[in-house]
Amino acid sequence: MDGNAAQRNFTIDQYVNPWIPRPPWAYLPYPVAHFLGYRSSPRRDAGYIVTILWAAVGVFTGLLLIEITGRYIPSFQQHDAPVIIGSFGAAAVLEFYAIDSPLAQPRNAVFGQLLASIIGVGIRKLFEKGESLQNLMWLGGSVSCALATAVMALTGTVHPPAGATALLAVVDNNVAAIGWFLLPVILLGCVLMQIVALLLNNVHRRFPLYWWSPEEVGYGWSNEDSRAKDTEKNDLCDSSRAEARASHHTFVQLVVSREHLHVPETVYITPEEFAVLEALRARL
Repeated sequence: MDGNAAQRNFTIDQYVNPWIPRPPWAYLPYPVAHFLGYRSSPRRDAGYIVTILWAAVGVFTGLLLIEITGRYIPSFQQHDAPVIIGSFGAAAVLEFYAIDSPLAQPRNAVFGQLLASIIGVGIRKLFEKGESLQNLMWLGGSVSCALATAVMALTGTVHPPAGATALLAVVDNNVAAIGWFLLPVILLGCVLMQIVALLLNNVHRRFPLYWWSPEEVGYGWSNEDSRAKDTEKNDLCDSSRAEARASHHTFVQLVVSREHLHVPETVYITPEEFAVLEALRARL
């Protein structure tokens, strides 16, 4: 691959994924793994109305928990922190309704918000340095949002509500007044939202599709032999794998459509492969 092609196809995951730990599904009881997004078989479609109802319950519960927590934490009151940051409204829609979107997965939802917060507060502090810069504070919001978008894109953490966080950290005086304390405020909100999403979304749907990436992770820690052993150790469906091998020459049909994803029982796919198929289905 030439240099230009490498630049066009750049992704930080090719450097980071080898060192991200593999999901520990093999070491967890299945009911626990289920509520962390693991499925031993393809999920069933929850239905349109059921999806909307659970999304509404999730949005209400997630935002309410963040608001209640913010009201009763003494440090929040000492810093005059807002009860909730406005960008969490958009985040709630993603994390409880559009949960199949790559933009809603934990990596994006948490790291995207944190990176945007750091950039937003940093830009605000920079523009507060001198009177001439303070007069250009209106420009700071655009700079902050644009820079946050670029950083999220480069790090694979794009999360649209985080763009609002970066903007609010500069142009909203109530948010800007708390300065770097915005980071723990955002982090706490993200964690609470994720907890509610894991509990509610996994009742009838599946969340997350993946924690870090739909691609394989963790292979940088071991050589090929131990990598193969780790793969087998993490395999909760040995019987399905054996059946797939036995029917290697049998015609099977895998169906990916807007309405559902059908994987024959004789075909074994890893959680990472299943996440890729789900991502393709979400784009149809």
